[in-house]
Amino acid sequence: MSIYEFLPAEIAQLGVTRKAAGLVLGQVQTHARLSQEREDRARQGPAEILNLSELVIAMWECAEWERIAHVMTEQQMPVYVPGQDPRVGRREEQRMQRVALDVAAAEQRGGAPAEMLRHRVYRIVAQRTGSPDEDSPGLTVHMMASSISEAAHRAWTVYGRPGGLYQQGAYRITSVEQVLPEPGELL
Repeated sequence: MSIYEFLPAEIAQLGVTRKAAGLVLGQVQTHARLSQEREDRARQGPAEILNLSELVIAMWECAEWERIAHVMTEQQMPVYVPGQDPRVGRREEQRMQRVALDVAAAEQRGGAPAEMLRHRVYRIVAQRTGSPDEDSPGLTVHMMASSISEAAHRAWTVYGRPGGLYQQGAYRITSVEQVLPEPGELL
């Protein structure tokens, strides 16, 4: 059984926490405003069919920036220090408990030992084949995978079959981009 070391929401929250470390309140508030603008743009964009979407990721990040600004104001932190944020420690404890429960459940089912997956979230965009307008909006999905190539392969496997989202070859994958954690960020 496969177990995710980090869920997408955890990756988003951890990324924001790391970016906020060392920032003053005004900088955190600026990031909160920018993330709210990103969320607003995602709301106005084309809707995605899955639960993991640009909008959901933007909402997680916006909520975390706003929460950090609130904590800094409430605790009068001149600079954000994740170690002084009580929720950061609680979240890590909850994540470790979730992982331990998932491992225990896998062991109870028997079979092979649990496999710990450290996946990333990728945005996969597909365009209609033969479309004269390359700027036309494509179909976008977000998926967890271990690499860019695996994300593209999984998207095609899931959506390229007859009756799938990509409608029997009427679409081709045009881009695969890592969005969580942001490229260069380490977990």
